[in-house]
Amino acid sequence: MVSVLLIDDDDDLREEIRLGLERAGFRVTSKESGEAGVLAFKETPFDVVVTDVVMDKGEGVETMKALLEIKPDLPIIAMSGHDSYLKAMGVLGAARTFTKPLRLAVLIEAIGEVA
Repeated sequence: MVSVLLIDDDDDLREEIRLGLERAGFRVTSKESGEAGVLAFKETPFDVVVTDVVMDKGEGVETMKALLEIKPDLPIIAMSGHDSYLKAMGVLGAARTFTKPLRLAVLIEAIGEVA
């Protein structure tokens, strides 16, 4: 079973994505900030990380850099409502980038491809 760390500061969206990924058969741990996500990854490595880019505590670029320092080949999927942030995430090594709102089926397919 693929393990996914989901990081997003929007409680409702995070819960909606978590439930959808779990229904698709993934083991999901969700965190509300980049800081909390990095701490969780240090305790338990995950197969894939799905992260928002613009967050109050530990925004996505810094979160991705910290995670890739821990595991350089970690597949990270970035999502944001801002295309310019997604371009930066792609340059920094994100495996996939998606503009919010995103379709859950597209995210599930991407996780399957990069895991």
